Amino acid sequence: MLQPKKLKYRKAFKGRSLKRKIITKGHLLVHGEMGLKSLETKMIDSREIEAAINELKRRLGKKGRFWLRIFPHKPKTKKPPEVRMGGGKGDVETYVAVVRPGTIMFEVSGLPANDLKKVLYHVQRKLSVKTKIVSEI
Repeated sequence: MLQPKKLKYRKAFKGRSLKRKIITKGHLLVHGEMGLKSLETKMIDSREIEAAINELKRRLGKKGRFWLRIFPHKPKTKKPPEVRMGGGKGDVETYVAVVRPGTIMFEVSGLPANDLKKVLYHVQRKLSVKTKIVSEI
């Protein structure tokens, strides 16, 4: 699983409500020919990212390349079932990446354009966030 090597604090605050905000970083293709762009705000679990990476590896083969542009830095906590109120915050369950609309999540290159589109379509199905396939052309 993807998780940070070192954290200043083990448990993080939830943060502000994930309203739609215009992003100014990470909204353009940098490395690849095509990419997956997020259309909504969501917290993407490290398991989802791992599943998408495995799908990319399987579909691209040895000729294609991919770049991961998001990383799960934020710890997500959860209390065990049937526990009474109080007693502090729960244990860290997983790590999540907060994705805003317009964020490029994955980039791919190395294959013909129609093949790259098919690969990204299969990756879209692994993610819980609505996405759009974008190209540099």
